[in-house]
Amino acid sequence: MIRARAAFAATAMLGFAAPVMAQDHSMQGMNMPGMSMPMPAKKPAAKPAAKRQQPAKARSRVKPKAPAKASAAPMSGMEGMDHETMPGMDHSTMPGMTMPTTGQQPAQGGQSMPGMPMPGDSQAGHDMAGMAGMSMEVMAQTGTALPAGNAPPPPVPTDHAADRVYSADAMMMGRHHLQQHHGGGNFYQVMFNLAEYQFRNGRDGYRWDGEAWYGGDINRLFVKTEGEGTFRQGVDSAEVQALYSRAVGPYFNLQAGVRQDLGPSPKRTYATVGFEGLAPGVFELSGAAFLSNKGDLLGRLEGYYDQRITQRLILQPRAELNFAAQDVPENRIGSGLSNAELGLRLRYEIRREFAPYIGVSWDRKVGDTARFSRAAGDDATAKSIVAGVRVWF
Repeated sequence: MIRARAAFAATAMLGFAAPVMAQDHSMQGMNMPGMSMPMPAKKPAAKPAAKRQQPAKARSRVKPKAPAKASAAPMSGMEGMDHETMPGMDHSTMPGMTMPTTGQQPAQGGQSMPGMPMPGDSQAGHDMAGMAGMSMEVMAQTGTALPAGNAPPPPVPTDHAADRVYSADAMMMGRHHLQQHHGGGNFYQVMFNLAEYQFRNGRDGYRWDGEAWYGGDINRLFVKTEGEGTFRQGVDSAEVQALYSRAVGPYFNLQAGVRQDLGPSPKRTYATVGFEGLAPGVFELSGAAFLSNKGDLLGRLEGYYDQRITQRLILQPRAELNFAAQDVPENRIGSGLSNAELGLRLRYEIRREFAPYIGVSWDRKVGDTARFSRAAGDDATAKSIVAGVRVWF
């Protein structure tokens, strides 16, 4: 009786296990490299009765089924299957899948995917290699990778279609106006970089520094003026310059002309030669040498820098140095470095053309110039708090 029960239990267990093992081995035959087959969701199966506690003798008589031998080729389980009609799988739109081949070309209308070379396709490999070589060759001969050379530029074209319709005089006038409106025109600007009120230790004063120019990109006419004074005492010093300016590079101009002194001191006229431009680091820099009608030689060097804090708030440090080759007692100027002025101004551009500012200024006379100033009853050092406006149009 016990033997009959054990045989019945073993038969039931084999009956439940056979479909599961058959499904597992059928899927092994469909193993495709690079592709995961869609699998239906498995429902949790109830534990078969064969899994329950069985006598030791019954369990020992159940022999597991030997696993099926692995197929020699991964696609062996797919033989005789129409890939175009496999449910749930679209071979033409499966991204990233390359069908393995055994050296034979796929049948027309079959398994090859558009735009994807098949492994083992020697012709596709040659095509891809040729395309890569061609792209590298084109990249090496275009853009900034062109080989260095000294070939002359192509000639300027002289044949214009309009010359066949209009006369030479009409075309000459048209080209003249074209040049005037596109790079050959004349422009102007008037700027007061300094126009300020100075709060000093003693009596308050004022100062100005401005220029105006008219011309083109190469040749211009400059008029410069600067000076300072004390309220209720008049102008201390003032000058005006008329200069011809010519561009000698993208950033610098050479200037030459005359300078005329104004004010209570002896009025002198000077021949002037100088430069003006943009130094490396975006520093505005200018310098000049002055030879008076009395033979006095003076020099000046000045510069400033616009440090933008915001798009409208700008901090401008400024320096000016004056030199003399000899003593000029009537103008209270000593030889060497005569005076130095340092300033720091913060302006706010309400508009680019109109910017009020505040700042500080420190002026120091040195050497014989300081001695001449003390002899006249003036201080050699002046400190000021300034407020003014920078304007141009």
